[in-house]
Amino acid sequence: MRVEKAEIVCRGKRAILTGYIREEIQARKGRKRPAVIICPGGAYERCSDREAEPAAVQFLAMGSHCFILDYSVKDAPFPTALLQLAKAVAYLRDHKEEMEIDEERIVICGFSAGGHLAASLGVFWNREAIYKEAGAECGEKIRPDRLILSYPVITSGPYGHQDSFRNLLGGSYGEEAAMELVSLEKQAGPQVPPVFMWHTDEDHTVPAENSLLFAMALRKAGVSLEYHIFPHGRHGLSVATEDSAKEGEGYVVPCCQQWIPLVKEWLGDLQFAK
Repeated sequence: MRVEKAEIVCRGKRAILTGYIREEIQARKGRKRPAVIICPGGAYERCSDREAEPAAVQFLAMGSHCFILDYSVKDAPFPTALLQLAKAVAYLRDHKEEMEIDEERIVICGFSAGGHLAASLGVFWNREAIYKEAGAECGEKIRPDRLILSYPVITSGPYGHQDSFRNLLGGSYGEEAAMELVSLEKQAGPQVPPVFMWHTDEDHTVPAENSLLFAMALRKAGVSLEYHIFPHGRHGLSVATEDSAKEGEGYVVPCCQQWIPLVKEWLGDLQFAK
């Protein structure tokens, strides 16, 4: 495995894409693998390391290349981080040969506010203003093939995590048009790629109504969805093991650890080279 870093700049703000690229065994040289881009959470105020490498290890074990996007937050209002993620997807497609990436198997995995970022690309990839500012000639260049959303921030309404939206929108926070634009259950349609999503019933920071609202919108639009609500677990669990737990009780939750084998099964043939 080799580690590579790339700088992504949008609207004067810098993001870092760190790639963990699996090197192929001698017998399978030239085989292309899927790529997973991880967007950590942190209320658009920071990028949580607990939702970065611990998750990357899991996807590497599934056979994917893995990339962590340390995107711009707080002082970089919407759509800066979205444009950075879009450019990250385009970067992987531009470098598919040297990185041995299958460009039709690029997956975005987001946690909490990072889930909002991942879902935003799933919603907005086909908007000309987004893909053109990201430097792409068409929306398909920045389109994710699948989305993995872990306890995502979705709605700016009554169940919304308002700190995330304050950080995301800056001076536009509270303006009706801006709030509606980033309330993703109102923007979802058939353009959204297949989604795997999970939440916990005991999440009082970003209530499960966020993912429920998105699930209902996806279902109405006919988007393929696998959705799990686990009965126990606080917000910010990451992979819900000791590897990702911070000090304090409630971060190691066996029932929530099941999202890893469940998402592996959901990814299915994406994990194997064509």
